[in-house]
Amino acid sequence: MLNVLRLRFKHDRRTAWIAFTVLGLVLAALPFLVDAGLGRSWVRILDFTLLYVMLALGLNIVVGYAGLLDLGYIAFYAVGAYLYALLASPHFGMHLPFWLLLPLGAMVAGMFGVLLGAPTLRLRGDYLAIVTLGFGEIIRIFLNNLNAPINITNGPQGVNLIDPIAIGSYSFSQTHTVLEVSIPGVYNYYYLFLILALLIIFVSIRLQDSRIGRAWVAIREDEVAAEAMGINTRNVKLLAFAMGASFGGVSGGLFAGFQGFVSPESFNLMESIMILCMVVLGGMGNIAGVILGAILLTVLPEALRYIGELEQYMFGRIIIEPSDLRMLLFGVALIVIMIYRPSGLLPAARRRRELTPEPSVMAQEQASLYDAQK
Repeated sequence: MLNVLRLRFKHDRRTAWIAFTVLGLVLAALPFLVDAGLGRSWVRILDFTLLYVMLALGLNIVVGYAGLLDLGYIAFYAVGAYLYALLASPHFGMHLPFWLLLPLGAMVAGMFGVLLGAPTLRLRGDYLAIVTLGFGEIIRIFLNNLNAPINITNGPQGVNLIDPIAIGSYSFSQTHTVLEVSIPGVYNYYYLFLILALLIIFVSIRLQDSRIGRAWVAIREDEVAAEAMGINTRNVKLLAFAMGASFGGVSGGLFAGFQGFVSPESFNLMESIMILCMVVLGGMGNIAGVILGAILLTVLPEALRYIGELEQYMFGRIIIEPSDLRMLLFGVALIVIMIYRPSGLLPAARRRRELTPEPSVMAQEQASLYDAQK
């Protein structure tokens, strides 16, 4: 019996290593395959997909693990982006290096997360959602108006001519040749974002299985019971806000260096709603589900841009404007998925049990109801 278990364990480990190797090769070759099949613009969409994966994983800590509904998460994205933009552009005449700005953006965004979490410790549910929504709008309005009497953010015009991401003399915006293979700038950014996304995934997995992660889950399930069991709910909730915000700050700094331009319009309420949809649609609390939700909600709207060409081919003219039809189909798809998969596409095991009771449990509840009616 022991030998059988050892052989099965070795087989499972070998299968896992093969799967990870194949996945690594696919991710490494993905920009080349996408460029050859769909064009260079879709490689850029891949870059933004990885940014949204990092954002969604950060929000998953607050919403999925700790159960704190945050509608102003985009504010931390804006903090990281503007910190990078202001300190790595001609706006203030400062050009600090990327390796310094990225952790600095994470720290500053984490501080803003604590500032948001401190006054909301006693709020729950809808009240917490309204306060966080207001916080996100306050940050956007500040960015939009801090151009007088001292020009700090350049107002609605935003900050441009931002230094591209570079490590030493290696600029990620330029084309490089490695082993006689030409690697354009969008490829460089893809590999950088992929490495950082994998790092954030690793941190999320470690947090999920840690003592802090279990404390977050306890607060999500019942805060009163968690406090009665000795969990310091104040510190744990503040830590959730700070950790989630730091992930947003990292993503914001990467966005500013990649885009080369930031403005307040990039950080509106709709962006917060989209990131929240990624977490809920994919499966709150499940890392794989959140990644899937981020991929789908980034790629699907871009794929639906081709609706106009399909209308032209089928009817000979455009009946409904592609932009309107694209968002209509996008909204219908979200509604259908949430009706038939209320726990998300890849829900966490606990949430799946909560929203989809087992047949035996349903039979017991029906029997109890029948006995009560007799």
